[in-house]
Amino acid sequence: MYTRRTYRASELAIWTRFDTLKILSIIILWVLAYYFLDLNWLQIPWTPIALIGTAVAFIVGFQNNATYDRIWEARKIWGGIVNTSRSFGMFVQDMVTNDHASKKLSDEELHEEVKVLTYRHIAWMTALRHAMRAKKQWETTADQKTNQEWGIRPPERLSALEDDLRPYLSKEDLEDVLSKDNKQTALLYQQSHHLRKLKDSGHIWEFSFLELESVQKDLFDLQGKSERIKNFPYPRQFATLNHYFMWILLMFLPVALVPQFMDIGNDLSETYPVIGDLFIWFAIPVYTAIGWVFHTMERIGRTGDNPFEGTSNDVPISTIARGIEIDLRQNLGENKDDIPGQFPADYNVQF
Repeated sequence: MYTRRTYRASELAIWTRFDTLKILSIIILWVLAYYFLDLNWLQIPWTPIALIGTAVAFIVGFQNNATYDRIWEARKIWGGIVNTSRSFGMFVQDMVTNDHASKKLSDEELHEEVKVLTYRHIAWMTALRHAMRAKKQWETTADQKTNQEWGIRPPERLSALEDDLRPYLSKEDLEDVLSKDNKQTALLYQQSHHLRKLKDSGHIWEFSFLELESVQKDLFDLQGKSERIKNFPYPRQFATLNHYFMWILLMFLPVALVPQFMDIGNDLSETYPVIGDLFIWFAIPVYTAIGWVFHTMERIGRTGDNPFEGTSNDVPISTIARGIEIDLRQNLGENKDDIPGQFPADYNVQF
């Protein structure tokens, strides 16, 4: 249901163009030096290059697997929030009744209790997605120039949490939540206290109360799992060394690659003098292609480190939360015109 954008080759080339220019500059400087200066003596065998390349390929693959696991786990967590939220919406509509109450409530009053519980759950999702979008010091992917060019931001960067919570909470509940550091936890505590109050008044049967409290526990578990991914980054020693190793490989590779093209050109000179003289320049596109592949794979791994940072390839928690809100409020019987629409997908990006 919720998908991320796909990239055309031209967009991928634009996204990596600045680093591609660095790679291109490195090889051009080396080719110029070998072509115009007597640097035939400056070359290294392929064995150390192969060893470094193997290590870089291994650690890049390790990082990409690890970051993909983080993204997929985050997606499963929010998929669990989707299912648990729908179950909660169904339970409160069927379990808040007058069947065991000593003081009967009108249908309108019962509906209002259900609405308060449902809206507080929507507020919980709102607080959680805001917490997941909060800036961490290790989250730097969104600050990169090529990730800012489109000028689009996740909804949490365009509105304040207090403003987003106000439509769903009473003034007293809002003030209580805003006074807490962990606002999503405070909302689940409020929800549990409200359910206990309804149980004490008999408007929720005791076994129904236990079921609803179990749902709150599930929400706590899902919240904690989401917070774990947010607050514990991909280990920095792997991410940092991976980046440095990749650039070490790209800096040493020309010293083995360019002399190889020179030797081939010398062999061709006997038969094809012009081609043989210029063959060294073919090292430029070959090296650029190799460098682009290594660098792009490493950058893709870095991009997936933090699945809640708010970049175009992260888990679309804002879209997921709004989709749940629309479902819950439609099933409350609200007019579609009163329900906010889904967040726009600018440039086909869902946040």
